[in-house]
This record gives sequence, C-alpha cells and structure tokens, in this order.
Amino acid sequence: MIKKLLNPYINLPGYNCFGCSPNNNFGLKMKFYDDGVNIICKWDPQPQFQGYKDTLHGGIQATLIDETGSLMIPTRAKRAGVTSKLEVKYLKPVYTNKGEITIKATLDSIKRNLVYVTVQLFDNDNTLCSEGKVIYFAFSDDVSREKFFFPGIDKFYER
Repeated sequence: MIKKLLNPYINLPGYNCFGCSPNNNFGLKMKFYDDGVNIICKWDPQPQFQGYKDTLHGGIQATLIDETGSLMIPTRAKRAGVTSKLEVKYLKPVYTNKGEITIKATLDSIKRNLVYVTVQLFDNDNTLCSEGKVIYFAFSDDVSREKFFFPGIDKFYER
C-alpha cells in the first residue's frame, strides 16, 4: 500500500527547503510517497530547470536524488540527518519537455549513524537515466529533536 508522506516542517518559521518546501517559489516542490520498501517521488520537469535546451540540469538531478533519498532518514532511521556523501552517475539525458519522471530511493543499510541509500531516476518511459549512491549521517535522537526539530516518524504519515 502506497502512503503519501507529509511534510511536517511546513509551518516551521524560516523553513524554505529548495527541494520540498511547497512555499519556495524557486524550489522543486517535491512530494513523496512510501510504498513500504521505497520512497518515491513523481515530478514534472519544468523548463527553468534545464541545462542544455530541453535537458534537465545535472545539478537538479543530483538534488532530486539527494532529496528523495533523504526521506529514508526519518522514515527508516527515525531521526534527522544530513547528506555525508553523494555520488551520481548520469546515464542518459532527462528531458524537460517529455513529462513526469520518477525518482525511487531504496535503503541499502543502516550502520550505526550512517544510512546508505541507492536512488534511481527514471524518465517518463521508465528508462533509468541517472543513479545515486548516498550516505547520510543520522543524528542522535536528542540532537534530532533539539537542533533539527525532528517531530517523530508519525508526523510524516497521515493517520
């Protein structure tokens, strides 16, 4: 069963994430879903995010990969965290004029405070276009709550 993920930070003063804030006029406005194994984002590329004509900028692809993978921290490690390492392989062009793309994050492992994630970006024809290997640093429960305003895992899901 696929569940829509909520963004519990929307009403936090000063919150303006480039990737997922619905209120950032220059941002990506990403929305996420959890199918029980993967975190999934469906996103429609817009022309303002292109590099070459009609081609999605590689930095935007890296951001989509990083942001989607980062949802593994609250949903699987149940804490807040940050990106420690991001490696992206660009395999095929992603076009800004061919419709919605899919970004899918899969948890590889959690080892102490490190969360290892593989993220794949597919075009509208379901062709794998880029792939990321990401390592996130997950903070302790106390630091997650006190310094990163982590509200708890249940705030990411509808009741």
